[in-house]
Amino acid sequence: MAGLRGQIAAFRAAWANPPRPGALPWLALTIAVLALDQWSKHWAEATLQFRQPVPVIEGFWNWTLTYNTGAAFSFLADAGGWQRWFFAGLAFAVSASMLAWLRLTPRGDWRNALPASLIIAGAIGNVVDRLRFGHVVDFVDWYYGSYHWPAFNVADAAIVGGAIGLVLFSFSPTRPAGKGG
Repeated sequence: MAGLRGQIAAFRAAWANPPRPGALPWLALTIAVLALDQWSKHWAEATLQFRQPVPVIEGFWNWTLTYNTGAAFSFLADAGGWQRWFFAGLAFAVSASMLAWLRLTPRGDWRNALPASLIIAGAIGNVVDRLRFGHVVDFVDWYYGSYHWPAFNVADAAIVGGAIGLVLFSFSPTRPAGKGG
């Protein structure tokens, strides 16, 4: 238990004295990705017919408008409606923790700031859909033969890219930032 107490004490100390300059300016990337996500979903709904594929690259990629009331791979899509609020709350919790992480990250530490910014953008992008429509708008359909990857959107790609970045960058030690962050 002393280890957990030590970690909590270290977190409190870091929270009270975050690095200067911090990584919160990386939220500009979050806003840009969030804007692209919302614009692309608006485009999909205004342009595409529900479940009517439009080929982009024949045999590999279609634009196909679908709605997902669940999470990744339509997990809990048929759960009766409570999942809308559960996934919205989860997105807010993840975004808050990533925001706290950004606050405690030095600005020059792009290997932590970039993935956190992408995850925040994706989580908020999908929660906007959940709160507005009760579902997430998906429209990117990749496939090979008769096998289709589950349809996704820009927010989903940002979450996956951010998660992959967190994992990949965790295998190499961080280098101290140069002067100014």
